[in-house]
Amino acid sequence: MKVIIDSDTRTFVRFWLVPLGIVLVGLALYSMQTALLLIGVALFLALIINTPVSFLSKYIPGNHRGISIALSFILIISFVATLVTVMAPPILQQLIRFVDNLPSFVDRIADQYQVLSVLIDKYGLESQVDQAVVAMKDSLGSWLAGFGSNIIGGVGSAIGGVFMGFLVLVLAFLMLLEGPKLVRGAWTLYTDEAKMKYHRQMVERMYRVVTGYVIGQLTIAAIGAVITGFIVFIISLIFHEIPANLAVPSAAIYFLFTLIPMFGSTIAAIIISVLLIVTSLPAMITFVIVFLIYQQIENNVISPAIQSKHMELSALLILIAITIGIYAFGLFGAIISIPIAGCLKILFDEYMKYSRAKAEPSAEKPGVIAKLVKSKK
Repeated sequence: MKVIIDSDTRTFVRFWLVPLGIVLVGLALYSMQTALLLIGVALFLALIINTPVSFLSKYIPGNHRGISIALSFILIISFVATLVTVMAPPILQQLIRFVDNLPSFVDRIADQYQVLSVLIDKYGLESQVDQAVVAMKDSLGSWLAGFGSNIIGGVGSAIGGVFMGFLVLVLAFLMLLEGPKLVRGAWTLYTDEAKMKYHRQMVERMYRVVTGYVIGQLTIAAIGAVITGFIVFIISLIFHEIPANLAVPSAAIYFLFTLIPMFGSTIAAIIISVLLIVTSLPAMITFVIVFLIYQQIENNVISPAIQSKHMELSALLILIAITIGIYAFGLFGAIISIPIAGCLKILFDEYMKYSRAKAEPSAEKPGVIAKLVKSKK
């Protein structure tokens, strides 16, 4: 039995143009991923800064938004510059101390090697050790051969990073300056008032999720930074070889890295432990023990109490969101993944409400959804 499918030229062309268009759009987005990432960073930064901008504009004569934006940027840049200025001297001091102690460190390694040489001779491991040494020398030679090119590449990357950072700041500034006008213009495009109110409520909820999460994460990071700095300061009083001025950069390191959800505080603790072990191993062990105790308090008491007001996501969804964010956009993806997941959850919840309200006309519906369903009919 033969089946003949009759199709006109328009249907045939449309059938092939749709998947072709999807592929072309995907390729275009992939080719613009760096630009889209910069725009996304600028948008996320603008959403964060919009809260202090709105607060400052209330106290500026004439409610001038441009001045409040400029003041907010000046305050943020000054804060970052202060952090770098405070962090640099103690960290450099620890590096210099490590270089000064390097000869004695090498002597200790030599003493340990004498002990190990006895074991190597005893168990006949000379050939394996010689092969490992040769491999290490080859690797070191390759690294030294490319040292100059690595430095040039690093300088080029640093210049590119500075340029992209400046571009992000300019984009965020313009988004804050022109964003409210563009948003008001977008709402005027609606012809259905019920749909406009419905979508506006969703956008406002998503905005509250993003700003609430950021404020909560900043609060958690600030609390942890103060406690970490206090811990390092107490350790410096117990172990006198630890400089007391290391407490402030330790607090700054913890504050910055804790902005990365789930893994940031662990990365900060590792960096601080490395700074401590340069001078004193017992001080590092003490810090790790106290930090692990505080980490349990933060994960089970402080963080849930602050973030539960803004985020309604399970631990599994948070971990999935962070994993996707890291593999898609790196560390920045880890930072924005949770608020994006929260916004997607709002969209899903509202879609389910609308679907139930449309499927059950007799059921009681929320006001905006009822009007929207009625307008659809």
